Amino acid sequence: MKKLITNKEDTEQVFEIIEALNGKATYRDFERFMATPAGQAEYAKRIHLPPILDHHEPLHELPEGSVGRTYVEFMEREGLSAAGLVAESEKRPGKLRGHNDDLLWYGNRLRDTHDMYHILSGYGRDALGEAALLGFTHSQHGGLGVSFICFMGGRQIAKRVPKEADIPGVIKEGRQNGKTAKRLIEQDIISLLPRPLEEVREELNIKPPVAYHRAHEVMRAHGLDPYSDGL
Repeated sequence: MKKLITNKEDTEQVFEIIEALNGKATYRDFERFMATPAGQAEYAKRIHLPPILDHHEPLHELPEGSVGRTYVEFMEREGLSAAGLVAESEKRPGKLRGHNDDLLWYGNRLRDTHDMYHILSGYGRDALGEAALLGFTHSQHGGLGVSFICFMGGRQIAKRVPKEADIPGVIKEGRQNGKTAKRLIEQDIISLLPRPLEEVREELNIKPPVAYHRAHEVMRAHGLDPYSDGL
């Protein structure tokens, strides 16, 4: 956790913490996924998302404001790729390897949809956005490791910004938004790509991150850049 606090981009530490603390959360989450018709439909296809999400040209051709267009612009702006996240996750063996292919596929799907969760939830890649998104993710999937990183991330940010930014309120909102939204992991991601982002958010009951944006306003009013590495 200390290494991750020092460098929030050190994704390897995220996987380390989650695997150390999540216990059987992924097993239980997979069972929940498979208990739904939508989950069974996605499992039947077993699509490997990274090559599709990293094929940027067709995503750029989608309408402005669509899920796919917003996603590709976000990934290019942030210098990210789906393959890059795969590479980070494979730096260490991982508990799911060696288990059956079904559970491994599901664990990979959770990993490969992380940046899509940013797009759908409205949380950015700043430190506060990542922490709030983990709160959202924990409400959708459980896992003590995810909750621990969310809590510690919010705690560290709260030490560095004005109290009126209400960082605990931002984290609480992230958790609540994840709880009220439909399960994103069960959605047909490919079919969402050409659709208007706001329409998809409404359909999936994803509430806007009001407290998060308000916190950004407070930070900027005090001369702080929410995207600064110092946060």
